[in-house]
Amino acid sequence: MTDRTAFPVLYRLRAVEWPGDWDFAFDRVKSRRVLFREYMRRAAVWAQAYSAETAWPFFDITSYVDPAFRLPPEAEAELAELLVRLPNVEVRNTCAGAVRLAELRGQNPDAFSGLPDLYEPLVRFYERGAEFARDDAGFLDLTGMRFRPGPLAVYLTTVPVTLLDDAVLDALDAAGRVTYYMSEDGQGPLLRRRALRDEQTDELFGRDLRWEPTDLIPESDEAVKAAGLAPLDELAAARLIGTIVAAAPGAVG
Repeated sequence: MTDRTAFPVLYRLRAVEWPGDWDFAFDRVKSRRVLFREYMRRAAVWAQAYSAETAWPFFDITSYVDPAFRLPPEAEAELAELLVRLPNVEVRNTCAGAVRLAELRGQNPDAFSGLPDLYEPLVRFYERGAEFARDDAGFLDLTGMRFRPGPLAVYLTTVPVTLLDDAVLDALDAAGRVTYYMSEDGQGPLLRRRALRDEQTDELFGRDLRWEPTDLIPESDEAVKAAGLAPLDELAAARLIGTIVAAAPGAVG
């Protein structure tokens, strides 16, 4: 978030369609999962920094950072109007935290310079399909995908996904089951195979930030390995897409 005051964040959250449209969210389910996983990582970092491990992951961190902090009355009133529209306590806590932390950072921009922007991945998650929900089996429903959170310690060892703009997120979203590949030596393009029903599509992510058809992925797993290609998980793919996007002509550094 480039503007560290409460109102820009509040307006972004007010612009979300609550509750979310299922089709809109499902079309973005892959980018939403990456955003959610990155939020969990950042929340773990903040929880450790402010001894909030027992409240992790869906908390309003400002109550741990500065228990005496309060929003200006006008912002608090508008936040209260937003919160009554939200579907569950986890979403309410994190939306309140996003607005309040933005104001707190605006008052002292240098205070949290060593910490990641905590709520930005989750605000973007909400913008791309609104809420998540918890089920009785311990899973989270991300709309069309079930997600089981692991322990906090796991997220502290996860490599960050730092670039989360629309070009990166849109490149992650595609119909079907997606497998990413990269040369084992780290050279060459990012590849993906999409399987949807009886169809299979192989693609390459080009420097023009578009997926293009390719014949660089062999048919069988054995041939893929023999060709020196290794599968990548979605977070590694997101980081690589971010590197390509950042290096593209016209990118803002």
